[in-house]
Formats: sequence, C-alpha cells, structure tokens
Amino acid sequence: MCVFPDFMGNKAAVETLEQMILGERVPQTILLDGPEGVGKATLARRFAARLLGGAGKIERDDLSLPHNIEMLADREKLPSEKRNDDPFLLATHPDFVTFAPDGPLRQISIHQMRMLKERAQFGPLQGRHRVFLIDSVDRANEQAANSLLKILEEPPAYLIVMLTAENPYDLLPTIRSRSVPLRLAPLSRGEMEAFAEAKGLKDAQRRIALAAGSPGLAATVDLEAYDRRRQAMLAFLEASAGQSPFSLWTQFSEKIALARSEKLEPYLKVLYYLLQDVVHLREGMDDLRNPDLAKPLSKLASAVSFPWLRAALRKTDELIELLRRNIQKNIALDAMVLELRDMADAKQ
Repeated sequence: MCVFPDFMGNKAAVETLEQMILGERVPQTILLDGPEGVGKATLARRFAARLLGGAGKIERDDLSLPHNIEMLADREKLPSEKRNDDPFLLATHPDFVTFAPDGPLRQISIHQMRMLKERAQFGPLQGRHRVFLIDSVDRANEQAANSLLKILEEPPAYLIVMLTAENPYDLLPTIRSRSVPLRLAPLSRGEMEAFAEAKGLKDAQRRIALAAGSPGLAATVDLEAYDRRRQAMLAFLEASAGQSPFSLWTQFSEKIALARSEKLEPYLKVLYYLLQDVVHLREGMDDLRNPDLAKPLSKLASAVSFPWLRAALRKTDELIELLRRNIQKNIALDAMVLELRDMADAKQ
C-alpha cells in the first residue's frame, strides 16, 4: 500500500522513501533535488507526516499557502537586524520545523542555522523523531552552509534533516556526501494533465506548457504578471539580437527601474524560459514553454548563433549571482543588451 497516496509523479523516489519507512531504516540526512515546483518540499512534508503524524499541522507550513507568502513579504520590509534577531522558521507541528529562504535576497542565513542547531538539542515531544526541513538549501550563504555542515556531521539520533535543492552541485561537496540523494524529475504530460484536472486549474493547457513538468509552478504561476515580464524579456532578446533598436528596449527598461518593489529574479526566470525555447526551436524541438510566441522566437532562433546563445545564458547566470548584491536592475540589463548586440553585430 502506498504511504504517499496523495503525491503525484516520481514513483521511484516515492518508493525509496516508502521502503525507508517500512524497513525502519531512515537516513538522518536526505537530499531531494529537482526543478522548481516539482514537489520536493511537498514530498518532504508527506514523508514527515508519515513519520510523525499530524499531517494537517505539517501542511500549514507549506510556503505556497497565502498566509506564509504574506508573512515572507512582510519580513522583506524589516531591517536586516530585525530579521537576524528573529530568524525565520515555521513550526506548527512541535516536531517538524521548516527553515526557508528569507529577506529580499531570499537566502538561508547563518542566524537560521544557529537556530536550527539550538532546536536540534531538544528531543521529540511526540514519538521517536524530529524532522527539520531546509527548503532551498542551495540558497544558503557560505557561513550558513558551513554551520549546517557541522550539524550534519554529528546529528542527534532522533533528528532527520530533509534538504531540498534545485541544483545539488551548488552545495558544498561535504554536505552532498553526508546526504542520501533522491532526484525528482519533471512529470510527464499525462501526469501534468491529471494534476491540472484534479486541481481544477484554469488555463490548464497553457499552465502545463509553461510549467514543463513542475506541478507547483503550474498551480501557482501568476499568468498576468508572467505575461508582463515576458513582453519585457522578449523585447530584451530582440534588442540583444539586433532585431529591434535599443530605444525600444529602453521603454521596458525604464518601467522595470520605476517598479522599485519588483525584483529582478522573476524577469531572469522568464528570460531563461525564452532562451530555452529559442534553443529548442534551433534544434527542431516543439516542446515550448511559450508556444504562442513560436513565430517571434523562431525568428530569433534563425538570427542568433550558438555562441551568442551560450553567452546569453552565461550572462544571465552571472546576473543571478549578482542578485545577492544591491545591483540596479535596469543598468544591469541595459549593459547585457549592449554586450550581446555587439556579438550579434560582429556575426553580421
């Protein structure tokens, strides 16, 4: 009998976790890795609920729930000193604690890991185990990662640490070596359609295409906000490829600069999706995240070289890394457009 009957997809990972529970051989550190929204934290909560009981309480710590989204948004407005004095965690169930990225830069901090170390000293209030979930552990800064490593080296016998990460290779090798890794792959088209039907999602086909196998993304993406960012990033790519004048891009750049409360990271995610579609079109693949933009993206695909695409992806990665600093969004994007335009002009 499946012990996670309400979890969809990734049968191999689910069966492995089931066998750990049924055989009473649960490792003390488990790393769930895979794309954004594929269900890593959801599966960690299901696993913890099976071990601890109290599934209703544990599910209240789901970061995608409105009350938790609102709490994180409020914390972003706090000065860093205030957040450091009161590190972010969720603990509705007495033996299940979630640590998640906090603050404007959405990082796991050293203060959170110190709090984890303090709480790890206390045994379970109910049953045999305590479960700590560190969601998006790949967003831990260097100090936090080193502090976590010390805990993983000698955890108390009752403590199980669940880690989630999009890219496990962003973690310290020593953290990976102390974890039992389980990869969660994107869901198939059929699984995504079954998920959308079960959830009653509106615009289901568009959400399924955009999510590329990640049910969490399909369920939570704000299509209106996505379309606004996508329009800007398409203009960004067309200007970068020399297909439109730089002045057309600056109209979007100025709007982005004026939206002071809006972060750069969501724009860069949209940019990744568009670049992925351009690569797929170059290779004759039709599984696009943005099928309604096939025509302008095909035009881009035929206009740019593979070195240009590689440079665009590399520079997007560099901007992601720079998000941890207080960079000016429009200036960073303007500079990237000009650099890529030079590459496009050189090709011609």
